[in-house]
Amino acid sequence: MPERVYLSPPEVFPGDREALLEAFDSGWIAPVGPAIEAFEKAFAEFMGGGYAVALGSGTAALHLALLDAGVKPGDEVLCSTLSFVASANAIAYCGARPVFIDSERESWNLDPALLAKALEERAQAGALPAAVEVVHIYGQCANMEAICALCAQYNVPLIEDAAEALGARCEGRPAGGFGRMSAFSFNGNKLITTAGGGMLWSADQEQAQRARYLASQARLPDRGYLHEETGYNYRMSNLLAALGRSQLANLPERIRRRRAVFERYREALSDLPGLSFMPEPAECESTRWLTCILLDTEDPPVEPEALIDALEAENIEARSVWRPLHCQPLFQDCQVYGGAVAEKLSTRGICLPSSGMLTRDDQDRVIETLRGCF
Repeated sequence: MPERVYLSPPEVFPGDREALLEAFDSGWIAPVGPAIEAFEKAFAEFMGGGYAVALGSGTAALHLALLDAGVKPGDEVLCSTLSFVASANAIAYCGARPVFIDSERESWNLDPALLAKALEERAQAGALPAAVEVVHIYGQCANMEAICALCAQYNVPLIEDAAEALGARCEGRPAGGFGRMSAFSFNGNKLITTAGGGMLWSADQEQAQRARYLASQARLPDRGYLHEETGYNYRMSNLLAALGRSQLANLPERIRRRRAVFERYREALSDLPGLSFMPEPAECESTRWLTCILLDTEDPPVEPEALIDALEAENIEARSVWRPLHCQPLFQDCQVYGGAVAEKLSTRGICLPSSGMLTRDDQDRVIETLRGCF
């Protein structure tokens, strides 16, 4: 059996190990320390300003962002349906109910027309949602101009789940730089990783300070252990922050490599009948975190599952596009606007191995296997 080709394994550069060992040798082996402050500062600079809070996961960041927006038990939060389950789980942590919005074909992200419909209906009923949570999937920004305008029109807080889109841009602005707060993930499969971990970003210093306070068990600045409200153990380790800061420094190169992998797939596979790629709107710059293909015909020469099975037979990992959240048993009772687009993307879409460290030979294996199926 040939060596395994993974979907998106961690990409570690030589300097990452040195940064981690330096933090280890400093003695700051705790969820406090200079590497955390340095990572947060570097991240805020990458975003063009504002304030960053390093946390234990992207889900923790999303949870705190929703809490800061005032989401409470019984509220509704409008949310993209084509996403990983964490996007909706964070809403459930608040005791709120997600209402799912279908994707648009132009970006595979939240459809502004359906968002407008959901907001208008709730405004007429006098029951606007507590927040809108937009997800940027697979390194691609949603239509933020339209979404921001709708949230401003109805005065509803906008939260960005940018877990998959660090480094992506829309209208010249970074993913995560539009809403009240945004959440990023540094899971092992992301563009940069801290093994696990995440970041919360806000343009408002008080919001960031509030999030940092809640993430530290809501401990008040007192010599004793004084607490007046429920907090969370969401802090990031100083060791992992050192790794994250080192990885962030190489983000442009990581994006360049991922986009090069995508371009080679596009050049090698675009002639296959019924096969297309995740689109990139003119106003957007995708990171191509994952290269996603779509079998976009009613009667394709080969079924998506057959492609995944053929790749697996060659010891190559590939996965279906996210199962829509409104199709998850966990959220089967939640309302959804549309749904057909996300469902088709899920059943007809495939994510290919996309690491920036993918060798040319390994990518050839993927390409040859796919072409063989056709």
